[in-house]
Amino acid sequence: MMNTAWAMAWMQALAASIEEQTDYLTQLDSAIGDADHGANMRRGFAAVLTALNGFSAETPGDLLIKVGGTLISSVGGASGPLYGSAFRAIGKALRQPSPSDEQLRTALADGLAAIQKLGAAVPGDKTMVDAYAPALAAFEEALKQGGTAAAATERAADAAEEGARATASLQARKGRASYLGPRSVGHQDPGATSTALMFRALAKATAAS
Repeated sequence: MMNTAWAMAWMQALAASIEEQTDYLTQLDSAIGDADHGANMRRGFAAVLTALNGFSAETPGDLLIKVGGTLISSVGGASGPLYGSAFRAIGKALRQPSPSDEQLRTALADGLAAIQKLGAAVPGDKTMVDAYAPALAAFEEALKQGGTAAAATERAADAAEEGARATASLQARKGRASYLGPRSVGHQDPGATSTALMFRALAKATAAS
């Protein structure tokens, strides 16, 4: 059941994954960015866990809106506002105590829309959208085929990871990496990689709910 415990489990799984992959995210960002994506994400999700400790939420949406606001206020660079806006949008669409699979689909779509509204990125720009968009498409296709939320989030996580890996062959058209032009090719995008971590954590929490 997708409820406040599910949302908390999602954030705890994501925070643990970010902590585990901090050095890897930093390594990716060192090649084409400011080398701070890992540290920024770790700081942000440490702040999230602190903010959620004792926080009373009536719906998963309440909890995720809190997450979004915390990320916006605690993470520098582009990733804080982008992830913060995404989680706030997802949260606003999950204001029911136990959202349905379709309501989760809408929420994830709203999250992507928030990222694209703020960052103006499209698939192929070598950004987090290159992991998020295929993940959402895979989630929607799985539901259309009659899959459960657990199965759909698993497929979404697989698609996000594939999308993140595929950014290695792209030339960046957004952000600091775009300054490198053709030299950005051959490097996996750190934002797409952390987005894949977000969807894998979602799949883990949903399977356990």
